[in-house]
Amino acid sequence: MMPLKMTEMWTTMGSTLASFMFVWAIIQQYCPYEVRRFLEKYMHRIMSYFSPYIRISFHEFLGDRLKRSEAYAAVEAYLSANTSKSAKRLKAEMGKDSSNLVLTMDEYERVTDEYKSAKVWWVCSKVMSPTRSMSYYHQEQEKRLYKLTFHKKHRDLITESYLEHVMREGKEIRLRNRQRKLYTNSPGYKWPSYKQTMWSHIVFEHPATFETMAMEPQKKKEIIEDLVTFSKSKDFYARIGKAWKRGYLLYGPPGTGKSTMIAAMANLLAYDVYDLELTAVKDNTELRKLLIETTSKSIIVIEDIDCSLDLTGQRKKKSDKLQDDENDKVNSEVIRKEAKEEGSSVSKVTLSGLLNFIDGIWSACGGERLIVFTTNYVEKLDPALIRRGRMDKHIELSYCSFEGFKVLANNYLKLETHPMFDTIQRLIEDIKITPADVAESLMPKSPLDDAEKCLSSLIEALEETAAAATKAEELSLCSPIKEDEQLEHISPIKENGEFRGDKETDQAMNQSQR
Repeated sequence: MMPLKMTEMWTTMGSTLASFMFVWAIIQQYCPYEVRRFLEKYMHRIMSYFSPYIRISFHEFLGDRLKRSEAYAAVEAYLSANTSKSAKRLKAEMGKDSSNLVLTMDEYERVTDEYKSAKVWWVCSKVMSPTRSMSYYHQEQEKRLYKLTFHKKHRDLITESYLEHVMREGKEIRLRNRQRKLYTNSPGYKWPSYKQTMWSHIVFEHPATFETMAMEPQKKKEIIEDLVTFSKSKDFYARIGKAWKRGYLLYGPPGTGKSTMIAAMANLLAYDVYDLELTAVKDNTELRKLLIETTSKSIIVIEDIDCSLDLTGQRKKKSDKLQDDENDKVNSEVIRKEAKEEGSSVSKVTLSGLLNFIDGIWSACGGERLIVFTTNYVEKLDPALIRRGRMDKHIELSYCSFEGFKVLANNYLKLETHPMFDTIQRLIEDIKITPADVAESLMPKSPLDDAEKCLSSLIEALEETAAAATKAEELSLCSPIKEDEQLEHISPIKENGEFRGDKETDQAMNQSQR
């Protein structure tokens, strides 16, 4: 008799649960989002009266998806290292230097962790929530989160000690496994879009270091010390009330190593690189959103800023502006025509927008970032763009010196000294030649090329450069007098009874005639 009652009880319970699951599935499928949220809210409230467990959620994004949560990233790293062995469903991603796999919990997977005799449970979950759309309202977006569950008797231990332990260890794991990346702003991005970010990236694998750069040792040491000091100055910047960022202006002729310098900076500090293409940015608002999505420990680069849009030239005087109006109209028409043919819009980024990007209020939304501009013609830049406080350190990368040549000789030929170095030193001190040209001469062109042949090739290139410079100087000395200079030497001529020439000659000749 007893087993029969137990069977009936389990049958009734199973039927009830099945009916409940069926009803809940219907509600989730057909009820509006607002109704579902209302029911979930009150169901959780009712269940909380009976459940002895506490739950903490770590959402991936904060606010309106403006920035990825540091806490979420730390939890993800912590769980990948400490609980991946117990999880049954995992996600695999490439780790640092693309040499190993990093395993993390897959969605809806549940793992257990213990801390000082307290047992906790972690679940990787996601929820769907509506977002506004231009065409309809009930477009849903995915929001990922981690849920931490523990017994209420361990509340103090978990909130005061365990979470701090998870954040600290998670950040350390992220730094160890961090795969540095090279980002560029994605064209054709439409905001809001929750399936992609405004940046596309690849693995950053540039091998340049300060040891391999052709620079004077003292200047190299000064730059390294400045960078290292910046990376360790979080408390200092907080004390003086400034955002933790620093601007670098790299200028000099083409081929002097400006891009190589950026790669060396990134490798020295282990920073990501954001290569910002201004011509692909629609307006100042999009520029600000790009800044928001950059992370700390990064370098934001704008290369050849003197060629990026029409925002770097010095402010023109009224006379100059009137003189250039006609040219501006013609250029604007050409730009509009090209943009129309390509199906794109002309960028509306302004100098004011760029200045706010560098050191405005929004520039403080993240810490430990370098902003680097490069240019071949520093005189073309607006003084407001490169003043101290925006571009804090100006670094001139000039032509190759003998010290720079010795670095290149060691890199390319593994030579620290050679009898031909004296000849090269005598020639290179009086010649303007870029490190790129020196490197090309030292590059072996075939397996049979030895060090002496490469050095001879460099000497030949230096002699040709010297001969070309001498010839150019002679031609400039022997060049005919310019048209405006010729007018000064022309004899005054008589027109309408008076001599016409320069002002002083006119007065003297006319007085003599009278």
